[in-house]
Amino acid sequence: MTDKLKIEIYADGADLNDMLTALKQPYIKGFTTNPTLMRKAGVTDYEGFARKVLKDIKDLPISFEVFSDEFDEMEKQAHRINSWGKNVFVKIPITNTRGESACPLVKRLAKAGVKLNVTAILTVQQVKDVAAALEKDVPAVVSVFAGRIADTGRDPLPIMKESLQILKSLPKAKLLWASPRELLNLVQADEMGCQVITVTLDILKKLPMIGKDLAELSLDTVKMFYDDAKKAGFSL
Repeated sequence: MTDKLKIEIYADGADLNDMLTALKQPYIKGFTTNPTLMRKAGVTDYEGFARKVLKDIKDLPISFEVFSDEFDEMEKQAHRINSWGKNVFVKIPITNTRGESACPLVKRLAKAGVKLNVTAILTVQQVKDVAAALEKDVPAVVSVFAGRIADTGRDPLPIMKESLQILKSLPKAKLLWASPRELLNLVQADEMGCQVITVTLDILKKLPMIGKDLAELSLDTVKMFYDDAKKAGFSL
């Protein structure tokens, strides 16, 4: 069923073995990482890890994030990360921890030709601000955290659809559906025309479920309950 999807699927993670496994899948079109995922994976040498990854992932786009909270240092880190490879996108958070907008930095980096992935976006206004800072001729990814929007009890679809319209004036900018919570989000993102979605290993494992017959799935579920009861040795 993945061959029917128009959306590009990026594998999200920082475990090298998982990334190399994902690389073998024809439906994986890129990769994303972040400092939180790297810390969970036990990464301590940021650049060493990135360069190791880039020895195998040479052609598909991959995003590495700056980690300073000061914009001047972010800018230095961005140029250094950008130098690691032609397929590298530099992730810039939409604000620093003080809530100050990163858009002036985004504007400078885009003007310098740095491919960017602007991340941690949750509002339409943030998308508008980023769009105003990007360059038409420089590839960019605009990561809207639809899953986190949904976590607040809001439907992310209207925000994602409006974001897509805002970015139409930027032919090389792609809207990314970030933080999906379930396989349904992949289908929703594809149907609304979103260009990219980040998918964790847990969700990637469920891809064969797309389009599965529900009656068949019901029977599989009944068998699972029956088998687990037998294995547990239950009796009444």
